[in-house]
Amino acid sequence: MHPGRTTGKGPSTPTQIDQQPPRLLIVHITLPSWADICSNLCEALKNFFSLACSLMGPSRMSLFSLYVVQNQHECILPFVQVKGNFARLQACISELRMLQREGCFRPQGTSLRLAVVDGLQQFKQYSRHMATGAALTYTSLEITVLTSQPGKEVVKQLEEGLKDTDLVRVRRLQVVEVTNGILEHMDSASPVEDPSNDESSFLGTDIDLQTIDNDTVSMEIFFKAWLHNSGTDQEHIHLLLPSRCFSNISRARDNPMCLKCDLQERLLSPSLLPGTADSTLRMDDPKGDFSTLYQMASQSSASRYKLQVIKALKSSGVCESLTYGLPFILRPTSCWQLDWDELETNQQHFHALCHSLLKREWLLLAKGELLSPGYSQRIPASTFYVIMPSHSLTLLVKAVATRELILPNPFPLLPEDPPDDSLKTVEAGQLQTNRVRATVAPLPLIPAQGRAPKMPAASKPSSEAFFLPSEQEEYPSGP
Repeated sequence: MHPGRTTGKGPSTPTQIDQQPPRLLIVHITLPSWADICSNLCEALKNFFSLACSLMGPSRMSLFSLYVVQNQHECILPFVQVKGNFARLQACISELRMLQREGCFRPQGTSLRLAVVDGLQQFKQYSRHMATGAALTYTSLEITVLTSQPGKEVVKQLEEGLKDTDLVRVRRLQVVEVTNGILEHMDSASPVEDPSNDESSFLGTDIDLQTIDNDTVSMEIFFKAWLHNSGTDQEHIHLLLPSRCFSNISRARDNPMCLKCDLQERLLSPSLLPGTADSTLRMDDPKGDFSTLYQMASQSSASRYKLQVIKALKSSGVCESLTYGLPFILRPTSCWQLDWDELETNQQHFHALCHSLLKREWLLLAKGELLSPGYSQRIPASTFYVIMPSHSLTLLVKAVATRELILPNPFPLLPEDPPDDSLKTVEAGQLQTNRVRATVAPLPLIPAQGRAPKMPAASKPSSEAFFLPSEQEEYPSGP
């Protein structure tokens, strides 16, 4: 756990966030495919690190190192701290852009294995050096091999080459195949898992295999997953359901069912971006680093933070104007300390809850449990949340305002029939049927530190950029 501090008008209160482990990226270059990948990869890395290096609050990414494998392996960036180090990372990306794109070379079969071994050795040396000055918050390394070669062949090559290598300090070894086709589902040489789950840990040579599209957006999304809280030492949230929750939810209080969940951010708070955030982050400030829910879930290490379901509501029964703050995602926990039977049963119950809520078109209203007295007097005594199902194995959690916070507002009902002239003007000129899409692309990005002001074609700030092509229309399957 990474200890952070917040400052405000009162005494400092420690906060914690599971810091992502150090990462080693090995770019496996083969010609002529490198010419197609290079510019997209470098742009994605530049965009990602311009964000990761400048985020306010506790560091979300500790160390990063970059190797390149051509006819031999080469370290073009030894392990460096990510936060506040964009200039050095940008220089490394510039060096990556200049690597050979044409011609030919004879790749050595052992070069990739040597890059993994050398990077692991470098991490061990860095750890020993740093341990003399301060306690490390990370002890294992995640290694990603980015390649345009068939992923399964690269996995076999690594498994054979590393079978006699001590990988105890490797938390995860992943091969990412860059493809020019439609994004495929992640395959795996070990048991298949959700690619968004970064909980994989191993002490052998099990290697994850994933595919991504050869475009800047897909690569950037892949790298941004590194900013998620990937800690699996404990579950984050206990969701308590009344024992007869789908028969008499408002009265049943005995023997609640406990679903053990992990909490995941859906969005980065805009207040973390340079120029929008104060230099002092306070836990009681809604612009602070984490919302109250994320703070409490991160802090309650001795006893898990609990959400007690108190009512079920019709989906149409919650006014969106009453929800506030950043949304969060609940998933079945992947805590390694639970045995497999408990993990499987917990996931099945979570699945059943999602299915039942969707079938009934229900939402859940939950109350956050008050932490032990004296834990933190600056966190509200209780907070309420609405929990919304989706067609994926996730639940969306949003804070909902209590009566004391709500201001009166008139909401007159719409007249049944608006004037015909106005209706024709609006529908003919503004609400064209051929512009309607079931899904919407994200809005153009705000230029961050080091980000080129020119947007890629897929993100141009035109009206067309907000809509997907007609053939891609589909309803979103997750929150």
